[in-house]
Amino acid sequence: MSEKQEIRLAGFGGQGIILSGHILGKAASLFEKKNAVFTQSYGPEARGGSCSADVVISTQTVHYPKVGNPSLLVIMSQGAWATYGSSLNPGGTLILDQDLVTLEKEPESVTIFRVPATRIAEEMGKKIVANIVMLGAVAALGGVVSYESLKKSVLASIPPGTEELNVSAFDKGHEFGVDLLKRLKAPA
Repeated sequence: MSEKQEIRLAGFGGQGIILSGHILGKAASLFEKKNAVFTQSYGPEARGGSCSADVVISTQTVHYPKVGNPSLLVIMSQGAWATYGSSLNPGGTLILDQDLVTLEKEPESVTIFRVPATRIAEEMGKKIVANIVMLGAVAALGGVVSYESLKKSVLASIPPGTEELNVSAFDKGHEFGVDLLKRLKAPA
């Protein structure tokens, strides 16, 4: 990881975007001993409105908590793409929920990973863990924090009694990300 990374996760209320940002920041600060700052933004709606979670991770002191142009952008809704898509830093990484986000035109100079996070969660019978599936994929594809740190942070952040479901969701997302990287690196 470079000295400082700016990450933005975005979607709509009810998807667990804010929790995902909290988990990511906790993984960096508590389990990797880095400096991390987490900020959140959401509309007035309880569910369905746009929301985002910004995380700045650094080996140095973080002097400004806001994310301007993230190096990693995780998008889980079409509205979030419309709002935040243009903010991605050239050379950055875009991870999107492939069943909820359509790119009319792919951004240039960006690495794009498509993850069926919501579909995987639905196949598990619990759509509510789509955010945790996506965090598993972020562990494999994002280069932000390690698999182990992120998994520990998931376990430290979820309600008691949901550990098995959330670990399974996290692992399924991670496995998808690892397999995706293998497919992309395989010779044609």
